[in-house]
Amino acid sequence: MLTKRNLGRGKVRVTFTMPPLEGVTSMALVGDFNNWSIVEHPLRRNSDGSWTTAVTLESGRDYQYRYFANGTDWHNDWKADAYVANEYGTDNSVVSTQAANMPAARTAKKPSSKKKAA
Repeated sequence: MLTKRNLGRGKVRVTFTMPPLEGVTSMALVGDFNNWSIVEHPLRRNSDGSWTTAVTLESGRDYQYRYFANGTDWHNDWKADAYVANEYGTDNSVVSTQAANMPAARTAKKPSSKKKAA
């Protein structure tokens, strides 16, 4: 699952979450944003057994990624924005930071300057 937050200045904070997987004791986020490094973005195991990490990415791009579990098994994110075939005969997950795929930025409400009558 992906959660995105527009940070402004061309940056997007993406939180990657995988559900609990039986027998998985370690997991890493691996993608073209980290040169497919299996050590750069380890996921943290949450109390419910799910796995999560957050990465700041450039906006306006699509990034390919997968999860690498237990140092041997590849997993896709079945709630990714899209999928593309890779050279190994499987698919890579895709996260998009294109404006059309981003939730609208929230704006803070200004405090009311009206005073209530006593």
